[in-house]
This record gives sequence, C-alpha cells and structure tokens, in this order.
Amino acid sequence: MSEWTRYQKLFGAGPRGTILSMVLFLLVWWQEETLGLPAILDNENLRLLLSGVSIVLTIVIVAWSLKSLPPSARGERLVQEGAFAVFLHPLYGAFLSCFNFGLAVFMNNYVYVIWAILLHPLWHWNIRYEENLMTAQFGDAYTQYRRTVSRFFPLKFLVSLLKIK
Repeated sequence: MSEWTRYQKLFGAGPRGTILSMVLFLLVWWQEETLGLPAILDNENLRLLLSGVSIVLTIVIVAWSLKSLPPSARGERLVQEGAFAVFLHPLYGAFLSCFNFGLAVFMNNYVYVIWAILLHPLWHWNIRYEENLMTAQFGDAYTQYRRTVSRFFPLKFLVSLLKIK
C-alpha cells in the first residue's frame, strides 16, 4: 500500500474539507459587519451554555467515533455499529451538526448560522471521493450501509426511533 493510500484511509476528506470550511468562515467573519445581521441571543449566559453544550456533544461524538473505529482500522474494515450505526461519517458529523452551530451561537450572529448551513452541501460534495474509496474497498456492503445511515446528521436514526411498531 502506498503512503498516499494510508494517508487517504487515515484522514479521508477531512483536511480538504477543513481548509474549505475555514476559508468560508474567514470570508464570513470578514463580512460580518458589512452584512449587518442581528445577534442570535441577548442572554449571555444562555449563549455560553448553548455553546458549551455543543462542545460537549462534539467531544462525546468524536470519542464515540474513535472508540467505534480506531484510526489504525480505518479503511480496513467496514464498521456499522457504535457511532457508525447513527452517522455515516461521525467525525465530520460531530463538527457539522454540533460544533459549527455552537460556534455560530458563540459568535452570536446569524451570519455564522448561514455559514454552518452552507457547510453541509460543501461537505456533501467534499465527501464523495472518500465514499468512492469505501465503495471500491467494500463494494455492495458499503452501498447497502449508505442507504441505512445519514451522512452527518442522525436523521434516519431519529426517524427510526420515532416509528411506531
């Protein structure tokens, strides 16, 4: 296996997506005053509490993800339990679904909520090559798994919890 393949298996689409996310964040930050959008919350304590909760949720999901699939096993086996039973990409989902919205609340301006929302289609585009690698590695098993789990937000999992049997 080449070094590039090991790198791809370990980091996937993360570095490129992180760079794109940070560039978009800096553009939004640069234009925050120009856009003139209002503050999200006037209550400082509530703002800090919600931001803290998002950080804790992010840490929990990241730890759960790493326990479910240690970095040394990435790309070596198809994991469909633990965090991977809820998210197709739990590490990315932790940041896209929890941390970024907490950061938007912390920054206390709706422009950052727009930023967090815009990251989802960007990451859906960014993740395609990683998913192609997984499909090449695991074939139909990965294709079937992709149909049962949401990428970044546990929507399919939450819907399945709400179904009446």
